[in-house]
Amino acid sequence: MKNLKQIGMQLLGIWKQLGLNQRISIVLATCVVGAGLVALVLWSSRTDFSLLYGRLEEAEASKVVAALDEAKVPYEIRGAGSIYVPADKVYQVRMQMAGKGIPKGEGVGFEIFDKANFGISDFVQRANYTRAIQGELARTISQLDQVENARVMIVLPENRLVSDSSRKPTASVFIRVKGTGTLQASAVSSIRFLVANSVEGLQVNNVSVVDNLGNVLSADEDNDSIAGLSNNQLSARRNVEQYLTKKAQGMLETVLGPGQAVVRVSAELNWDTLTRTEEKFDPDGQVVRTSTINDESTDGASLSTSGGPPVTGSNGETNTASVPPVKNHMQKKTTESKYEINNTSSKLVQAAGGIKRLSTAVFIAQRFTGTGAERKPDPRTPEELQKLTHIVQSALGIQENADTSRKDELTLEEMPFNGQESTELSQQLEKQEKRQFWVEMGQKTIYPALALGVIFLFWRLWKQTEEIPIVLPMSNGNGRQKSSSQNPGVVTVEVLNQLIRENPTNMSQAVRSWLARGKPEA
Repeated sequence: MKNLKQIGMQLLGIWKQLGLNQRISIVLATCVVGAGLVALVLWSSRTDFSLLYGRLEEAEASKVVAALDEAKVPYEIRGAGSIYVPADKVYQVRMQMAGKGIPKGEGVGFEIFDKANFGISDFVQRANYTRAIQGELARTISQLDQVENARVMIVLPENRLVSDSSRKPTASVFIRVKGTGTLQASAVSSIRFLVANSVEGLQVNNVSVVDNLGNVLSADEDNDSIAGLSNNQLSARRNVEQYLTKKAQGMLETVLGPGQAVVRVSAELNWDTLTRTEEKFDPDGQVVRTSTINDESTDGASLSTSGGPPVTGSNGETNTASVPPVKNHMQKKTTESKYEINNTSSKLVQAAGGIKRLSTAVFIAQRFTGTGAERKPDPRTPEELQKLTHIVQSALGIQENADTSRKDELTLEEMPFNGQESTELSQQLEKQEKRQFWVEMGQKTIYPALALGVIFLFWRLWKQTEEIPIVLPMSNGNGRQKSSSQNPGVVTVEVLNQLIRENPTNMSQAVRSWLARGKPEA
């Protein structure tokens, strides 16, 4: 304790002997060091907040804030309806909020029927049902990754005694897309099918989708319309070309390496729907249809006249010889057969969409040997190009020298690729990565470096005040004061304290003289 008191007295004595500029420098350095240390502590101990919910309605945001206050979870409100909580508690808080049923999202869902309402009209009941479907669909569509929020409007025809087939339900969907991108075609189709299958009697073609930029995302795909047919045909052709291109380019890049081949396929599809019925007869292939057999048998008796001439007797009478009767048997068999000629009937239905013709263009990157100024092209041999051609033909299903109606074309050329753009892009990406790395390193080290710099500056100032060069007045034998400027020296704190105690008057005069002259030259 005594040592601390002595040190404090020494520091106080040194402080009194310092000039105004030195006192200001020491005070500023101390403040800067303290501020740097405080900023470093605050920065290292600050809480990292992440988004819990964004763009909430005021009613839902108030419910979320009340629940957070009840759970004693720190939060920040930034902007309209955006609530932030500590990053390590985001998922935990979301599960807790989901357990309490908040937030419910935009619109009203089927919870509108939770409370029993007696005496309401059928019109109000139908309006509430439509609102519930719209709210539930909007909440479901908002769950898509690319959709920020959505609104659904459904128009249902009124119930009438006489039904009108021309009045059909329709729906429109408003989408707010995240960022500045556009919604993919697959997502638009999913939204249309989702809405159509949720409303009775609603067709997919009667669902319109519009984004926040005013773009109509749904096209007329009715198969009976010309626009619908054109759109379907174009989509089918694009899908076939992309599928065949990926097949061929994937095989070539496996052999040559990534980015060493470019494949483009143009497919001509046959959109004719053909129904063919054939019936062929084969005369050699007879088949008995019916066969009729008639078998007749007849039995009878008759006198024979073949016994000889009659005999004339003596009395002039003619006598006929007695001949026994002859039995007759007749049998008749008739066969009648009817034949059918063998025939074959077939019905062939050929659907639209078959490949009619393929035109394929393939570019192969030229090989080079050496580097720098010694870099020279190394062209491939015709045998290698022929092998690559066979690979592409096999991948696309092109039959070479085949007697078919398809007249496919395949062109394969070896050409040098222009890699300047990709090289510049790679260099820019590399520079951006380096710049980002150094920025992050600077952000992580700027506060510690600032604190260390301030501490070093304070230490240097303290060193300068610890060793004060001073010219001490001393008395000679005649009682006159003589200066020690001829042999100046550096007085330490201990010596200075001793001199102050021994001769405070001379020390005060010496300090005033030193402050007036400044630091003497060595």
